[in-house]
Amino acid sequence: MSTPELGLPMAVAAPDLPARVRIYEVGARDGLQNEKATVPTEVKAEFIRRLADSGLTTIEATSFVHPKWVPQLADAEQLFPLVSDLGRSSGVHLPVLVPNERGLDRALALGARHVALFASATESFAKANLNRTVDESLAMFEPVVSRAKADKVHVRSYISMCFGDPWEGPVPIHQVVRVCKALMDMGCDELSLGDTIGVATPGHVQNLLAELNEEGVPTSALGVHFHDTYGQALANTLAALQHGVTTVDASAGGLGGCPYAKSATGNLATEDLVWMLQGLGIDTGVDLARLTATSVWMAERLGRPSPSRTVKALSHKE
Repeated sequence: MSTPELGLPMAVAAPDLPARVRIYEVGARDGLQNEKATVPTEVKAEFIRRLADSGLTTIEATSFVHPKWVPQLADAEQLFPLVSDLGRSSGVHLPVLVPNERGLDRALALGARHVALFASATESFAKANLNRTVDESLAMFEPVVSRAKADKVHVRSYISMCFGDPWEGPVPIHQVVRVCKALMDMGCDELSLGDTIGVATPGHVQNLLAELNEEGVPTSALGVHFHDTYGQALANTLAALQHGVTTVDASAGGLGGCPYAKSATGNLATEDLVWMLQGLGIDTGVDLARLTATSVWMAERLGRPSPSRTVKALSHKE
């Protein structure tokens, strides 16, 4: 008998935590983008539908970057129409990554209503990922945000390397705050603070969040995106929840990394996050059994087991 059937985890609330958390599911985009073998478009579409069926309401579907840079996501034009009905019939948000105005054009042509940018807090990563300086990349984003907002499209921006950079080492908090403020000032609705190489610790997380608040960036506009390189993702998530953050990025089955930062390992597994949140009595709307079954299904198609501890425990697969 699996532990959920035994009533586990037992829900024991902790003080001063949110009643509900929105999980921003990135498995279908961030999770799959680094796969070497091409995942068929139909499999990606089925993955997204299964994720929605598990109760996830925000599922990042794909990326409208140039196919040369991320070949795995070259099928964005074919994939998005296969799942776009989820937004109309089930109220599922299907954000897509857009790197520039050309990417925005492609997304809008297919009816996307939620888009995401990909900024950097450090010069080294901006150069590696965007081939621009930080300020040049911000200038590139301005017309994207302006046009999207004029069309009443929701705009999120990821900020990579908020806690450490593989080339530069520690990233000063004020440096991260400057980029975040610039993105908010140009009109972004939401920011996702990325621990791209997984080096954050809870005190660092809370200090960054506090500094952002002091500089006028509200907690309600912030999400967190942790990688589990050093086993700190859940601890860092709890620190963010204690600060009042209610949006947490996660990837079903723990899929993903970053093609431009070789030390970046997998994202926080959605199942591991849901297990912790259920144990804290925090509502997510997610059916853990269905989500686990989806990750097992996807792992079989990728030809390797899921790295998620919860998926392994609930599926009895090592």
